[in-house]
Parts: sequence; C-alpha cells; structure tokens
Amino acid sequence: MIAGDLDRLIQLLARLPGLGPRSARRAVLHLMKKREALMLPLAEAMARAAESVTHCSLCGNLDTRDPCGICRDTTRDPKLLCVVEEVADLWALERSGAFKGRYHVLGGTLSAIDGRGPDQLSIGKLLQRTAAPDQPVEEVILALSATVDGQTTAHYISERLAASGIKVSRLAHGVPVGGELDYLDDGTLTAALKARRPA
Repeated sequence: MIAGDLDRLIQLLARLPGLGPRSARRAVLHLMKKREALMLPLAEAMARAAESVTHCSLCGNLDTRDPCGICRDTTRDPKLLCVVEEVADLWALERSGAFKGRYHVLGGTLSAIDGRGPDQLSIGKLLQRTAAPDQPVEEVILALSATVDGQTTAHYISERLAASGIKVSRLAHGVPVGGELDYLDDGTLTAALKARRPA
C-alpha cells in the first residue's frame, strides 16, 4: 500500500505527457530521496508559476508579463506573423533562432471528430490581427502539423485570408537535415518530391 498523499502525487504525475504510472512512481521516489534539493524547490517553483504565468493576450504565448516578451520585442518584424497550433510549437521555432517575426497560437487545430471548430480556436483573433491598420501584416506563415487536421486548418485560414491581399505561405515538408531516405515514411518522401527545387 502506498500512503494517500504519495498515491495522489503519483496519480497526478501519471497524467503528464510521457509519464505513465510506473514512471510517475519512479519520479516520486526520486523526489522523496532529494526532498530538500529537488522536491521542495520544485513545489515552490510550480506554485509560483501557477500564480504568475499567464497567456499573452496578443499571441497566446506563456509569460509572466502581458504582452509577452516576444510581442514587446521591438526588434522583431511585425509584418511577419507565424501561426502555430500550440505554445510548444512556438517554443520549438524560437529554439531554432530562424524566425524573427511575431507569432499567433491557435490553441489546436480544426477537428470535426473532437468537435473543435473555428470558434474553439483563436482564428477570429488571428483575422483581427491581420486586419489591424496599426500593425500591417504582409505575410502569414502557417507552421501547422502535416496531419489531416493541420492541413484542414491551414486550408481554412488560407481561404479566410484570400481576399485580404496578405501573402500566405506554409512550412516546407520533406526530408529532414541528416535524414536517410530508407528510414522515412511514404508521406514524407512524397512531400519531399513534390516540394523539390533546383539543385
């Protein structure tokens, strides 16, 4: 038998992505061994984050300030707007250091099966941002997943922006850097062939 408080902690940790009940038990045992050095600082950091971190009212990013640091950064190009599904996608693009514009987090993708339509996402807010005269957007980059729902969402947004005169582009799909053809799936190879360019 596991004590009530420990069992509750294990159950909560097991809900996290990538952790099941067994991994959660191991994590809890490790935290208990390192109570002073790890568990108490972690609990304090989580409590502080729960109070101070919020979604940016402009782009949807997570930060302790609103607007977030990216939206307040005057060195970023306001004419480029990169649309992503989730905050994790924004962070991944930021890690690359390749994009110097602004972002818009949708909060997911359109999905008839899950009952997610345009009203459940921040598509309306995206359309308002692109129509705002004080922040003229020249290009919207759709950095959405290469899934059916991602493609559907990209198509829907492209159609809604068609009359605006704003350039709409998508991330290229295909062979990753360092990827070997033998290990790639058929969909990736097909996308790479269709998106080929002169050598």
